[in-house]
Parts: sequence; C-alpha cells; structure tokens
Amino acid sequence: MHINFWYPICTGEELQDKPLRVTLFGLRFAAFRDSSGAANVLADTCIHRGGSLSKGWIKDDCLVCPYHGWEYQGNGACATIPSQKKGKPPARAKVDSYPVVERYGIVFAFLGDLPENERPPMYEIPQLGQEGWRASTPMVNEIGCYMERAIENGLDPFHNEFVHPSQGKPQLIDGSMEIEEFPYGTKFMARFGEIDDKLTGLNELRSDPAQLKAGSWYYGPNTLVTDIQFNGVNNFIQYAFEAPIDETNTRTYLVNLRNCMLDPELDEQVAKINQKVALEDFAILENLWPIRTPDSTNKELLTEGDVILVRYREHLEEWRQKGWQIDRKALREAGCDTAYAIPCPGRRTSGNWILDPVPLLTSANS
Repeated sequence: MHINFWYPICTGEELQDKPLRVTLFGLRFAAFRDSSGAANVLADTCIHRGGSLSKGWIKDDCLVCPYHGWEYQGNGACATIPSQKKGKPPARAKVDSYPVVERYGIVFAFLGDLPENERPPMYEIPQLGQEGWRASTPMVNEIGCYMERAIENGLDPFHNEFVHPSQGKPQLIDGSMEIEEFPYGTKFMARFGEIDDKLTGLNELRSDPAQLKAGSWYYGPNTLVTDIQFNGVNNFIQYAFEAPIDETNTRTYLVNLRNCMLDPELDEQVAKINQKVALEDFAILENLWPIRTPDSTNKELLTEGDVILVRYREHLEEWRQKGWQIDRKALREAGCDTAYAIPCPGRRTSGNWILDPVPLLTSANS
C-alpha cells in the first residue's frame, strides 16, 4: 500500500448532503460537499477528543464534529471551537486535508504530501467524450482480496483461458506479446485465440481470429486498464480505479467504454457482461493464499509469462525506496492505540500537527 497517488474515495452520487466515512489503508477518511458542490476529503479524527468527523454534519461549509462541535473547513483548519470563548482556534487545530478531483463520476483524492508540481498526474481516459464511444457509469465492487493481487491478476495474460469461460477462454498466442514502458506504468498487448464460444450471445462481440487482440497495463499502484479489440472494429476498454480498504479487502471502480453497442438501452446488458467476467476473477482472488503478495519472489515460482507483474513489483519497490510505502506491520501493531493520518501536502509547509503520520517503510526498516 503506497501513498502519493490518486485514489478513488466514492462515486459522485454517494456524496450528497451528508458527510461520508470512507476507509482506505485501514484508515478513516471523511468526505463532504460544501455549498458550491465541491468535494472535500479530510482525515476522520477530530484532534480534540477523537470524535469521528464523518458522523457529524455540515454547517457553513464546515464539517462539524458531533462530539464537541468543533468546525473544520475543507482545508482541514478548525474554524470554530464552541468551548473557547475568546480568540481564534490555535494553529494546531487542524486535520489533514487532501487535494480532490471529481472525474468519470468518481471522487478522487491525492493521498500523500507531495506538492502539486511533483505529484503523479491523475490518469486520463482519452476516449471519454470522443465521438463513437460510450462510457458506462462507474460499477463498484468490493473484493475480499489484497489490492496488489487484484492488479496483478489483470496483468496476467495466461489466466484467461482457465478463469474466463464467459469470454471464450481466450488463449495467448505465443510470441505475440508487445511491451511498452511509460511513466508510472507498463503495458502489454498481444494476440489471442478463443478456445470456446463466448457466452454473451451478442454478434457485436464476436471475435475475428485474425484480429483479436487484448492487453492490460497499470498506472501507479492502483489503476488497471484492459483493452479488448474483438475484430479490428469493435472495442471494449475498461478502466479500473482501485482502493485498498485494508490488507484483505479492495474496492474497485470500473469505468467501461465501448465503440459498439452504443444504444443506451444496452447499458444494462453490457454491465451484466462485465460483472460476469469480474465475478470469475473474484472467485479466484478471494481464495488466494497467502492473502497478500509475498515480499520475496523466492516464495513464488514465476515464469516468463509473469513479465508484466514482475515489472509492476519493480515499480512498487521503486516507490518504496522513495519512502511512499506504508509499513503494514507497524500499522497493524499499533491497532487501536494511535490515530494515524496519511500526511497531506500541508505538512510540507507547516508544523505542529496532532495526528501522527502513518508509518512508512524505508530502506532501513523494510
């Protein structure tokens, strides 16, 4: 689990006129909208007596702690302390507040302390809004698996023929894999042949054996893209934005785009197809052991077919070397004794914070 990347917090529809509690990395966050409709994301711990801000209410564009009425602005600063009759709240009266972008029907927060000019950019969906493409509303699923396991599953071209009968058990054609590196990620595209007929029954999704191509790529630790080119004309491309709820559970926000079956009345049918494929993956992912990816490749027998997921693990190691990886064991051992927060960009410019920054791995303590 790594900080300093953009993570999905909730769908835009979920965030209405009440605060919302969201758990990522095993930590609590509070999301709310102000009167302008802008989304805000704060650490969900009042620094007075530990009240849950997400269980409070919104007043004058502030999030009110239900315990003693402390009012926190969208930037995390406490604006009002009811029990303090004179003067402004002290400078230490603040909680971490995170940069927010609302896109694709999803509220994203940058969970880390990098200044804006150093942050990995939000991932862009180039087909969005282009003529001839139709986007789905986000499909949200919770999976009982470790997030990195879910990403690696999508980067595995060999599991399809065993796991996905609904897709016709696509089989990789040897020697066809093409690999491309780009900032914060790696991509592969390859030719596939289908062992069986698809179970969709839709002509638009019939594949041409001479033109069937598919591939996947990751961006950062938690974005997975899958591109399926059925016949040189019809194309599905899926963007999965993943949020690690904790060490054993993941929430996935899937945005599907297609350049066929463009009739809006087919949206539900397409969603059912996507969900059927996803459930085939979930049945495997929720039974992997160990639950988390082993820390050493010596604990797994990897082959040349695992080249993309190996590259993913190398990127994770690069980000650990930067000090961006959460120390899961230290966080687990702290249990209920410490209120941790992901350090926000404001910690780069001011001190005197009450909440402890989440423990991170370094070369010395990994």
